[in-house]
Amino acid sequence: MTIPSPGASDEHDAGEDEGPWWRDREVLLSLASTALFLIGLVCQLTGARTPALVAFWAGLIAGASTFVPGALKALITRRKLGIGLLMTISAVGAVLLGQVEEAAALAFLYSISEALEDRAMDRARSGLSSLMRLVPETALVQRRDGPVEIPVEDLQPGDILVVRAGDRIATDGVIATGRTSLDVSAITGESIPVAVGPGDDAPAGAVNASGVIEVRATAPGTDNSLTTIVSLVEQAQADKGRCARLADRIAKPLVPGVLILAVVVGALGSIFGDSGVWITRSLVVLVAASPCALAIAVPVTVVSAIGAASRFGVVITSGAAFERFGGIRHVALDKTGTLTHNRPEVVDVVTADGFSTDQVLAWAGALERTSSHPLAAAITRTADAHTRPVTARGVVETPGCGVSGQIEKATVMVGSPRWHDAGGLAVDIALMESKGITSVVVWRDSSAVGAIGVRDELRTGAAEAVSALKTAGIGVTMLTGDNPRAARVLAGQAGISDVRAGLRPEEKSEAVTELCSAAPTAMIGDGINDAPALAAADVGIAMGIGGSDAAIESADIAFTGQDLRLLPRAFAHARRARRIMNQNLVLAILIIAALLPLAVTGVLGLAQVVLIHEGAEVLVILNGMRAARTRA
Repeated sequence: MTIPSPGASDEHDAGEDEGPWWRDREVLLSLASTALFLIGLVCQLTGARTPALVAFWAGLIAGASTFVPGALKALITRRKLGIGLLMTISAVGAVLLGQVEEAAALAFLYSISEALEDRAMDRARSGLSSLMRLVPETALVQRRDGPVEIPVEDLQPGDILVVRAGDRIATDGVIATGRTSLDVSAITGESIPVAVGPGDDAPAGAVNASGVIEVRATAPGTDNSLTTIVSLVEQAQADKGRCARLADRIAKPLVPGVLILAVVVGALGSIFGDSGVWITRSLVVLVAASPCALAIAVPVTVVSAIGAASRFGVVITSGAAFERFGGIRHVALDKTGTLTHNRPEVVDVVTADGFSTDQVLAWAGALERTSSHPLAAAITRTADAHTRPVTARGVVETPGCGVSGQIEKATVMVGSPRWHDAGGLAVDIALMESKGITSVVVWRDSSAVGAIGVRDELRTGAAEAVSALKTAGIGVTMLTGDNPRAARVLAGQAGISDVRAGLRPEEKSEAVTELCSAAPTAMIGDGINDAPALAAADVGIAMGIGGSDAAIESADIAFTGQDLRLLPRAFAHARRARRIMNQNLVLAILIIAALLPLAVTGVLGLAQVVLIHEGAEVLVILNGMRAARTRA
C-alpha cells in the first residue's frame, strides 16, 4: 500500500519510491536544461548564433518536458490552472516574440525549482508496513480435539485463543484462564507490563510475557484495536496528502487573472489601435507575469532550511511539513519514551524494622536476575551497583505476580504488592503510588521486609524544553496511555498543566484532532501506539531514531537524538525560515504586480522585463539561502 506524500503537487505523481538523484528523470532533465542554457549563452557571447539557437532550443525542450505534460494533463483532466500552465504559456509567448533564449531561461529556472521542491517533498509513505507486522498471520484456537492453528482473518468473537509465552494476541479479548504480565506497549505506550488474570482485557497486539493463557476473543480478527490503528494512520496520511503547496495556493487566482488580462489587452488594443503592437504587448504581459520568482521562492527556502535542520539533528521528510511546522502554536507530547527515558529506574527503597536497604536490594536482585520483566532489569542494575551479589536457588516465576526462591535458607519472594500482604509497609507503598511510583515488595518467609519503588524518570532537559516552548507562545499538552495519577505527577515535574491520561491510540488521535481544530498542532511520540496521533496532527514528530518504525514513518519530522531541548530550537529555526519564505513570496508578488501595468502600457519591453525578472530571482534565491544558517 502506498500513501501519497503530503503536499505533493497535483502536477506530479506522488507515492513513487525516492531513489538517488542521478536516477531521477526530473532532476536530470532540469540539469540538462541548465547546462544547455549556459552553453547557449556562451555561444551567443562568442558570436556563434546558430549553435546558440540550437542549445537554447534543446534546453527549452529539456526543461519544458518536466512541467508542460503535467500542466496540460492537469488542465485537461482536472481543469486545474497552475503555475506550470502559466509557465508553459509564458514560454510559448517568448518563442512567438522570437526570444527563444528567454523561453529557455524560463524553462530551466522553473524545472530546477520544481526538481528542488519535489526532492524535498515527494518521499513515499509506507509506515503501515510496520503496523501490519504486528498482526499475526495465524492464531492457536482451542477446539474439541485440541488447539488448532487457523488464519487470523477466520477468528470470530467467542473463539478461545491459546497464547503461549512470547506470543502476540491476535485480536481483542478477555483472559479466560491463567495469569501473566502483558506487554501492551503497542496499544497504550506503557513501558511496564501489566499484570492480568481471568476477566481482564487482553488487547490485540499485546505480548504474553510468561506462561500459557487462554483468551476469549471479543472481536473478529480483521476488526480490532490493532487494525483500527492501521486504518487511522492510513486515513490521516491520505487526508494530509491532499494539501496544496503554498505557492500553488497563491498562484491559483493569479494564473486565470493573468490569462484574462493578456487576452483583454490583446483584444481591446487590436480594436482601438495597432493589432501587432497590442498582441506583442499581451505576450509581454504573459512574460511579465511569469511566476519564476514565485515558483522558486518557497523551494529554495525550504530546501536550505531542511538541510540546515538536519545538521543539528532534525530530519524533515517533506517541504509541505516544514511549511506547516513554522506555523505550529500547540504541541502534544507523549509521555513514555518522549518525556521519559522509557528505562525504568529504582527511585526509592523502604524497609521494615531490622532490615537494611542493601539486604532488600541484594535479595531482590538475586531473584530478578533471571526475569525479563522491565522492572526486574531496573532492580538488577541497582543491586549490582550498590550491593554484593548473593545466590538464589530454586527460582520460580509466578506469571502476573512475581518470583520466589531460596536465599540463605529462607524463602524470599519479590513481586506485586497485591501478591501477598504488605503488612506494615502498606502505608509506604500507598505513598509511593501517590507519587506515580510502581512498587515491588520483597517478602522473607512470608513477612514483608522491604518495598522497592521503580519509575520511568523524566528526561534531562524536559522541563527546560517545556518552559522554552511556553515562553515562545506554544501551548503544551501531555497525552499518555498511563494511569492518571502517575501521569499527573510526571507532568507536574515537567511543568505541564494540561494532562490527558489513560488514552488508547484512537483516543490520542481524537485528542490531537481536537487540539488541531483550535490551533496548528504538532504531536511528538516514539511508539507504535503514537502512530495514529502523529498522522492526525498538523505535524507529526518522531522522537529519536530508536523509536518504532511505525512512529518514524507516520511522522513528518524525526529527531535523531533524545534531547527535548532540541524542540524549541527546531521551532525557532522553522519560524525564521517561514518569515524568509513569506518575504520571498511578498517580493515575488510585488514584482509581478509592478511589472504588469508597465508591460500593459508599453513602458517596458521584453528585454527590460527579462532583466527585472532575473534580478528578482537572484534576490529571492539569495534571501532564501539565508535559511541555511542556524542559530545555537
